[in-house]
Amino acid sequence: MDFFQTVDLHFQGHQQSIAVYVIPHKEGIALIESGPGSTFNNLKAGLENLKYRLEQITDVFVTHIHLDHAGAVGALAKYGATIHVHPVGAPHLINPEKLLASATRIYGEHMDRLWGKMLPVPENQIHILEDGDIVNLEPLSVLAMDTPGHATHHHAYLVREVCFSGDVGGIRIPGTAQIRLPMPPPELNLEDWRRSVKKLRAAGPKRIAPTHFGVYEAADKHLLDLERLIDEIDLWMEEVMPGDPSVEEIDQLFQAWTEERAQKAGLSPEIINRFEAANPTWMSAAGIQRYWRKYRAVVEE
Repeated sequence: MDFFQTVDLHFQGHQQSIAVYVIPHKEGIALIESGPGSTFNNLKAGLENLKYRLEQITDVFVTHIHLDHAGAVGALAKYGATIHVHPVGAPHLINPEKLLASATRIYGEHMDRLWGKMLPVPENQIHILEDGDIVNLEPLSVLAMDTPGHATHHHAYLVREVCFSGDVGGIRIPGTAQIRLPMPPPELNLEDWRRSVKKLRAAGPKRIAPTHFGVYEAADKHLLDLERLIDEIDLWMEEVMPGDPSVEEIDQLFQAWTEERAQKAGLSPEIINRFEAANPTWMSAAGIQRYWRKYRAVVEE
């Protein structure tokens, strides 16, 4: 029997889009991720289906502070949970004003429908984890691994042989081996991402559990496939980006490239819809443009 269980948050009515992983321990339960505020009632119901109560949550480990991963931490803190987070992300959980303003620029009038309310976390319930820190949850321990690339404030968590990879492990939907790379602005960095994947491979997990979505055997193969995908996207950028296309043009071209990959892999419309729910392709356009202009564009004198 596994040492953890999965709660499907049924984000926007979609199955297998956002997961919260539940780890029972001697003092209660710990969660990997909280999901967004909009799915808080689904999280509560999912826990009740597993015979747990919100009051039993002692710890919440967020991989990073994006709203689909950490939007409900403030609500969970009201029940007494300690929130474990990367040092760069901690101030934004204590005071989420800037985080919410940034998200509003992207999602506009859809903010509340998508993400619901994000409440601040009291500072005395924040526990900052540095790279390599270990939290003991008897009889288990949780190892935090600093893994930038998708975001500078990203941890993956290693528990026994399972890597809870957040977004740095890519997006994968049950029923396919295809992986997609979530690349929203402002912190996409392919070089950092490559280093993070190598770091995860060196840690030697046997299974990998991305937040979007599910638990997969053969973690090393998954991570090798992820490295190849990063290389493929890098080559695509080298072909497309030197012309300095607009965000709208990048969106069209990247969506076409993504659709071609899906067709080659023989993905069903249902699987494609699940991918889009977990990681809308249009969100990557601005991230790609910002990354290219900041790190890769050659400035002519």
